[in-house]
Amino acid sequence: MLPTPDSKRYERLQRMLASANIESQAAEIHGVLCGLLCGGATDAESIWLEELFADTQPGDLLVEECRDALIRMHEETLAEIEGPGPGFSLLLPEDEASVQARAEAVSAWAQGFLYGVGLAGVSPERDLSDETREALADISQVTRMDIDGISESEQDEDGLVELTEFLWVAAMLIREELVHSRGGSA
Repeated sequence: MLPTPDSKRYERLQRMLASANIESQAAEIHGVLCGLLCGGATDAESIWLEELFADTQPGDLLVEECRDALIRMHEETLAEIEGPGPGFSLLLPEDEASVQARAEAVSAWAQGFLYGVGLAGVSPERDLSDETREALADISQVTRMDIDGISESEQDEDGLVELTEFLWVAAMLIREELVHSRGGSA
């Protein structure tokens, strides 16, 4: 069972990112963070924040407020991934958002996740089994979904839910495999 996301968290973070002049979507930056964490980056927080705030002005109060919120997000996401519970939930728009808007966010999350795994230094050929490499390739396919072809139908809604669940499972599979291959604990 997937953890339940905080439905308003996405919109709050979107507004904070915009006020700090960071053009990335909240889903994408959460994907990058999860990719770094699931990829086993020991300095995930600093890599992530450096990527996000590279082009911002130090001392800007809105930037500092956003940075503080993202540091809390890192701590919460790390605790969810490493904790005894089911893991983390993908940061996506609330269910009341259009299916198309949520699909765009799912695609952005997948793109961010792949980027984060790369930033973590994961080499799929060296570090992952065939099954996990296939899951990573499937995540890559999610980034190329036809957003314009998505409707508000129940079928597309159900498909999006399944896709979100797949991304969560694939991320946790990658995390589990890398933790065991590096002799750590999940």
